[in-house]
Order: sequence, then C-alpha cells, then structure tokens
Amino acid sequence: MGEYRHGGGTSMGIAARKLFFGVFPCISAVFLLSWFVVIRSSTARPSFLDHAFLPTVTTLSVVKSDIPLQQQLSTPSSFSTRARAILVDDDTKPEKINNIVSTTTNLDAGPKPVNEDKPIIRPEIRATSTNGDVKCNAESSLKPPQQQQLKVFMYDMPPEFHFELLGWKPEKPGRVWPDIKTHIPGYPGGLNLQHSIEYWLTLDLLASEFPEIPRAGSAIRVRNSSEADVLFVPFFSSLSYNRYSKVNPHQKRSRNNVLQDKVVKYVTSQPEWKRSGGRDHLVMAHHPNSMLSARMKLWPAMFVLSDFGRYPPNVANVEKDVIAPYKHVIKSYVNDSSEFDTRPTLLYFQGAIYRKDGGLARQELFYLLKDEKDVHFQFGSVKKGGIHKASRGMHASKFCLNIAGDTPSSNRLFDAIASHCVPVIISDEIELPYEDVLDYSEFCVFVKTSDAVKEKFLINFIRSIKKEEWTRMWTRLKEVERFFQFQYPSVEGDAVQMIWQAVGRKVPGIRMKINRARRYSRFAVTDTHRDGTGRGGGAGRRSRHNIRTPKNFW
Repeated sequence: MGEYRHGGGTSMGIAARKLFFGVFPCISAVFLLSWFVVIRSSTARPSFLDHAFLPTVTTLSVVKSDIPLQQQLSTPSSFSTRARAILVDDDTKPEKINNIVSTTTNLDAGPKPVNEDKPIIRPEIRATSTNGDVKCNAESSLKPPQQQQLKVFMYDMPPEFHFELLGWKPEKPGRVWPDIKTHIPGYPGGLNLQHSIEYWLTLDLLASEFPEIPRAGSAIRVRNSSEADVLFVPFFSSLSYNRYSKVNPHQKRSRNNVLQDKVVKYVTSQPEWKRSGGRDHLVMAHHPNSMLSARMKLWPAMFVLSDFGRYPPNVANVEKDVIAPYKHVIKSYVNDSSEFDTRPTLLYFQGAIYRKDGGLARQELFYLLKDEKDVHFQFGSVKKGGIHKASRGMHASKFCLNIAGDTPSSNRLFDAIASHCVPVIISDEIELPYEDVLDYSEFCVFVKTSDAVKEKFLINFIRSIKKEEWTRMWTRLKEVERFFQFQYPSVEGDAVQMIWQAVGRKVPGIRMKINRARRYSRFAVTDTHRDGTGRGGGAGRRSRHNIRTPKNFW
C-alpha cells in the first residue's frame, strides 16, 4: 500500500509540474502584453477626446492658417477669458508664431510689438505643440481690451463714511459726494498716506462719470447694481483707524468702532448683499488694524489689504482677496542716471529695529550688520526730517532691506522701488501686489529669514551680486515703478489701474462660487407638520428658502 501510494503521488507531482510549466508561459505572455498596452496608452497622445464636440469659445482659441488672426481674436470676451491658450500646429512657421504672440490684446489700437526682453506683465498665454507636448509661455500686455472694463457699483453711503472724515461738508442737504470738478478734498500727509488706497479708488470711480476728466479706464461706475461685476463699499477704513481709533474722555466707544458697526448694518441690509451673500462686494481694509470688528462680519466680501498678517485664513486669503501696494512716502527718484559705482552705500535700512512677532529678525540683523563699513543700518522715524533723510539714503544705496516687522509687509518695499534701490526682501510670509502677473524676482532679491540671520550669510550674499546683475534689476525697477504710483487723475498702468485689474481677475472665481451656492437655493426638503407649525414628524413637504452661507465657504 505504501509503495502504491508513493508511486501514485510521484505520478501526480510530475503531471502537476508539466501543467505548471505549460500554463506559466501563457500567463506570463498575457501579463506582459497587457502591461505593454497600458504603458503605450499612457505615453501616446490621447485619442479619446473628440474636439469636434468642444464649444467654440475664446477661452481656447485655435489659430487656423486660413482665418486672419485679427478676426479670430475679435470675439467679445469678459474677465473670465483674459488668459487664452493659442494652439499652434507643428507646421506653423516660427515667424508666424512670433507675430501671434507679440501683439497686445488692445485690438482697437492695432497690433503692437512687445519687447521680449521685458516680460513683466503676463496675461496672454501662448501654447505651442512640439512632438505632441504642449508648452505654455506668458507674454506682456498692459492695457486690457475695452470690453474687459470692470463695472463697479458704488453705494451712495453717507459722507460720514468717506469724505467727511477728511473735513469735507456737503454744500447742500442730501449731497453725498464732493464736486470733484471744482474741489477735491485733500488727504493728510505723513504716514497716513501709505494706506490711502481707499481715497484713490473712490476718486477714480467718481471721475469715471465725467468724460471731460482724462483718466485711464480699467473700471467704470455703473448705477444699476445688476450690471456690476463688483459692488464697492466706500468706507475710508484706514483713515478712520488712523484718526478716530482712540476713545475720547466723553466717549464710551471710539468713533472708528461706531463707524464700523454702522458700515456692517448698512451693507448687510442691502438687497445686493443678501443676493450674493456679500461675495461680490469690495471692502477696503488696507491698514492692518482697520476693520478689526467689521472684518469678522463682512468676511465673505473681497478685501483690499496690505497683507494677511492679522487675518485668519478663512477670513482673508489669496484666493478671494486683493493685495494692494502701499503709497510710498519718500520722494521718487526722477531722472535717475545713477550707476552701480555712483551709489556708495551697499545696503540700507532705516526704521524701527525692535519689533515683535515676525520682526524679531530686525534686531538680529542689526547686530550682524551694524559694523559693516558700507552698510547703513540705523533707527529712524518720520520725525525730525526722517522722510527726507530716508529719501537721500535710499537714492544713494544699491540695495535696500525690507525686513518683516509687526506684519509681513511694510511701506519700505515701495519706498525702495520708488528710489530704484534693489529691494532685499526678508519676510517669509509676505504677499505681494499683482504677483499673479508680475515677476518680482526680476527686480528684487529674496532671502529666507533662517538664512539671513546666519553670521556673514547676508552680507556675503549681497556682495556676490555684481555690477551687471545689479544694473539689470535697477533697469527693471525703473520700468515697473509706475505700477506702484498713486495719482489723480489715474493714468494707464499706475497703481489704481493695476488694482482694478487685479480685482477684475477675481471676478470669474466670484461668479463661480455664487453660482455654485445657488445650486439648491430653489427649494429644500424640510420636515414640517401639515398644520405648518413645524411640530412632529410624518410626511414632510417642500418649502422654498435661501440656503445660508457656510462659515468656511471660501
């Protein structure tokens, strides 16, 4: 029995091994073939998308050789189509591609060549295909087409919220705005000016209603709120904080806090706010301490800020809000013909040295740099001619330090730009104006705080930047300084127009969020008692109501 079982087991084992060696090659072949198909499908050009079913829109403009480019680009567009991908076939001649991408989007003025050596503003996108791969590059275009003009509805809020804070009194009862054709109320000087963005934007909107006032036209005021892209709240919040944040002896609350409460009550009671939940409203809060209480109630709106340093991320963030530049307070360097060798100071800083929070690096850098022979690192303020001294010092310096203080940003960066003094930015959390279209690395030097405070690191790094590289950045500074200039009337490419354009680039995202929030706003199922009291269970019925805005909507 034992031998029989042993022989039978041996026969079965031989048969199993033969079966295994016969089936295994087949399975292996099928496995390798399947992997070959998968790898090929992932690397080959996708063929499952039929472009015949795609709608013809200006968001994706396919350039065809048999249709003139001017005719293809003349399709009306909105803010949602600022960036267009122009797909060019492989057989397109290089000179034709250059002609396509070297024209501005201002079709009324005709094609204009763009300097390829100065790619500062980049709203136009070029896509060229090379061996099946798509590569996108950005080109310069400063002036948007006329049809992309931002439409702004400005509330006629009482003067106590804006020009009355400047001492203006209405000439007639019921008058809201000053007659800017005859008199423009002045804005206080000194450090008040650095957060005066609210003043310049409001003046620009008022001027848009008078054709005889020469101004650039990135934004216009409309009287019908349903036609507007954004709704503007004209509260001079920074001025209110600077002038009226202290509580006087006869007051229980400061005038600034009272005005904030009034602003919240006024704006949130408007049908326009209720219609969108405030998402399409524009609120100015450029001073870091302005709107301290109101910001927590108006958070769905788009804020115009200097940075996000004192805001929780669900209240203010780069997705929904706009970062605007400070107005520089030092004197602009007009007719600057200086050179690398004619600016004797290598590195310049003058200001408050002992700060809290992220500004602790200032103190450390002071002790590291104060004894360097060609470095100016001193305490300074606006008192006793401080602004005049800073103007002379920056104009005579190659590099100017911009170190984080109590907040990530400061006016010092924009003073440096106006002085054509190459900014050295040591602020890890800083947000910069128009950075979605402006490459700051072309005219600024960025250093991480952890590196800057290492002994000899910063000074050795700055000394390593030679004349040629410094001259290139200095030249860029002179080209971009107008983007940070505030003036009235506003001119093309200045800070006012750049801010309006930055707001315009937020409009598509605002519209998408408003539309998404309306998906289920027509009706909702509620468990309501048949007698309408809301008591008890049983069969529910549908009732129409507006869905509340989630707290973490953004």
